[in-house]
Amino acid sequence: MKRVLVTGGAGFLGSHLCDRLIARGDDVLCADNFFTGSKRNVSHLFTHPHFELMRHDVTFPLYVEVDQIFNLACPASPVHYQFDPVQTTKTSVHGAINMLGLAKRVRARILQASTSEVYGDPEVHPQPEEYWGKVNPIGVRSCYDEGKRCAETLFFDYHRQHNLEIKVMRIFNTYGPRMHPNDGRVVSNFIVQALKGEDISIYGDGQQTRSFCYVDDLIEGMLCMMDSPAEFTGPVNVGNPGEFTMLQLAEEVLRLTGSRSKLIFKPLPQDDPRQRKPDIALAQEKLGWQPRVSLEDGLKETIEYFRGIIEHADFATRS
Repeated sequence: MKRVLVTGGAGFLGSHLCDRLIARGDDVLCADNFFTGSKRNVSHLFTHPHFELMRHDVTFPLYVEVDQIFNLACPASPVHYQFDPVQTTKTSVHGAINMLGLAKRVRARILQASTSEVYGDPEVHPQPEEYWGKVNPIGVRSCYDEGKRCAETLFFDYHRQHNLEIKVMRIFNTYGPRMHPNDGRVVSNFIVQALKGEDISIYGDGQQTRSFCYVDDLIEGMLCMMDSPAEFTGPVNVGNPGEFTMLQLAEEVLRLTGSRSKLIFKPLPQDDPRQRKPDIALAQEKLGWQPRVSLEDGLKETIEYFRGIIEHADFATRS
């Protein structure tokens, strides 16, 4: 049994990770400040003898004894990370420093949940790990993009300077149950708008592309990365290389929900990437990992989750 710390463990990805760690027999300490995470996401684990929930902000040091650290703490959607951009940068940078300091003290292996946003608005397509990216350092998205880039720098400097066992994975667009319904991400936006019969908002001309990885596939890749040989530090892309335009995604959501919502077009936000698709050759080679869940199957599960959320909210309002 490993003692495992998951920061941001009550969030979308963190809660699914806690589920998998508990299922495989680990002792899990879930730390979250509940800015975007929710106790509801992990409430089913409260009575489990090997699960513990702690309210903690990673911008402050944490003193615990663990064998592994998954550092997932940071708001990941533009709506949330732009709400308090200074705090977002502090979460990525100070949070990395504090968790790396903990890992150094207890000699724990530590994984950083980085992001495809380190590639910015890419000039290379698809994006391999060797690509350094094209990022605006002073834009409205910079608090997240540059914060994650700096966190990667810190991880590799701790590795070189202190011989720390690190793992860095760059997460591409991920979706699934427990996404926040108001996080402003395209999958949750489209599904919630479609289920409510509201107009579906397409930003730009709808031809910009994204690749969507179902959460179960992503968590499997994260576990494979943490358990890979020590000499493989990454960074490694983890995502689904299937590429879809925003219009294709909207049409698929309309088909699967049976909604009659109409599409409306709005201006493209500043620094919004035109293309995003992972090159996952390295993950396939080093981790033996590749996604297995199709967009259609993943959307069906996600739609059912949001349908339950919306119906419950309507019932609560009527009551």
